[in-house]
Amino acid sequence: MKGVVLAGGLGTRLDPLTRITNKHLLPIYDKPMIYYPIKTLVNAGITDILIVTGGQNAGDFLRLLGNGKEFGLKHINYTYQEGEGGIAEALDLAEHFVEGEKLCVILGDNIIEGNIIAAANAFREQPRGARVLLKAVPDAERFGVAELSDDRILGIEEKPKNPKSNYAVTGIYMYDPTVFEKIHTLEPSARGELEITDVNNLFIAEGTLTFSILEGWWTDAGTVDSLRRATNLVAKTGANRTDLQSAG
Repeated sequence: MKGVVLAGGLGTRLDPLTRITNKHLLPIYDKPMIYYPIKTLVNAGITDILIVTGGQNAGDFLRLLGNGKEFGLKHINYTYQEGEGGIAEALDLAEHFVEGEKLCVILGDNIIEGNIIAAANAFREQPRGARVLLKAVPDAERFGVAELSDDRILGIEEKPKNPKSNYAVTGIYMYDPTVFEKIHTLEPSARGELEITDVNNLFIAEGTLTFSILEGWWTDAGTVDSLRRATNLVAKTGANRTDLQSAG
């Protein structure tokens, strides 16, 4: 299974911090933000990784990460997203990298306490389709929300005013290679983007979307408040931090 970290976008909600750098290069405690999703993939046994980035600071990722040796990798792959066309558009840039294999996609500002090993192993055994990671949250209306029935997801609604559950879809997705066929059928949403929720709902329609519940805390770091929260959580728990080869 291959890994894709989506680290493009302009990070306008973090202005002025992002006027001179990419959001994913900002610090979370003692490491750049991008280190955490990479380590999440590596901890799950995923070592063939593509970074999708964009903007004026894309070259800084290469200077920071190099060939990935700090993570025990032989190399890291890079590609460039022009503009901001949504998560699904960014993921579409990974089609040639994936080469028909399964993949795990993680948003570059998603920080977790634990790991995704169990979910990744379950998806490796899953014949086809997709798997998403869910987390119960107190403010589900801020996220894509899964409507559940026992062990099935009936549908996912993006930022609903009246959520049908308190289970948010985190920014960690696992797909078989048919995800690219599905992306190619999408039309831009009202905000002009190709929505990852629409992709997930296509897998639901064919009956192949499964889910796992994420253990431990989870946060994004896309706003000033969530950036501070992520830093405080990592500082308190040491999550995904002390096992980096470069730590210390």
